[in-house]
Amino acid sequence: MTKEIGTKALKPNPALKPFEPLIGEWQTVGSHPYFPDITLHGHVLFEWIEGGAFLKMSSQVDHPQFPDGVAIFGSDDNLKTYYQIYFDERGVSRKYDVSTTGETITWRRDDPHFSQRFTLTIEEDKMIGTGEMSRDSGDWESDLSLTYTRRAS
Repeated sequence: MTKEIGTKALKPNPALKPFEPLIGEWQTVGSHPYFPDITLHGHVLFEWIEGGAFLKMSSQVDHPQFPDGVAIFGSDDNLKTYYQIYFDERGVSRKYDVSTTGETITWRRDDPHFSQRFTLTIEEDKMIGTGEMSRDSGDWESDLSLTYTRRAS
């Protein structure tokens, strides 16, 4: 019989406490500037994994041009920083720096060819997500925007 390894670390990460309001299932409705006449519908699930050591986000937009994705949030408690590792069905993987201030959580990726940032403003049972992108170090322009409505927690 194999003994489980590392089980003492499967517990809540106190550094991730600012992310607690995200926990649960959310219905999304949104828009993207490249698809001006289409209302985008989808779902997002935020859940603790590994006993709360990390946060997992699973996302789906019900439109063939938008990939299903998964992201894991973690922290560096000594530096007081947060990170997101993202992967989607296209095989795209990215690392985002994450910050929290009051009722907002922002993830950001700075790359000279394609930068992105997404800010969630948290309300009681609703969140407003605003995305922006920059190509080839140019000006920031609108990207995917979503309104999240809580379905279950």
